[in-house]
Amino acid sequence: QVQLVESGGGLVQAGGSRRLSCAASENINTMAWYRQAPGKQREWVATITNGGIKNYADSVQGRFTISRDNAKNTVYLQMNSLNPEDTAVYYCNAKKFSVNYWGQGTQVTVSA
Repeated sequence: QVQLVESGGGLVQAGGSRRLSCAASENINTMAWYRQAPGKQREWVATITNGGIKNYADSVQGRFTISRDNAKNTVYLQMNSLNPEDTAVYYCNAKKFSVNYWGQGTQVTVSA
């Protein structure tokens, strides 16, 4: 059982920045961030592998940066130039043996 604990959410003004953290109970090769806005389906945001390969959704490319500290089993999401459309609950994701694990989520609210 993989445990994921997110932190770093909160209220931020449009144009501002926020960094999210996800602490995992063990090292997982591929870690990802997803988000779910009110009334919408959960959507993928970014992925990073142990080797540092990163991929981003078009909506966040150039504004968000995913990184990880393998020594701490922690993944980060640096979010810059935030806008109200980024308001959502952000979830950390890990997949192990084809099983998806999710954190509890952390709310990010961007005010106009």
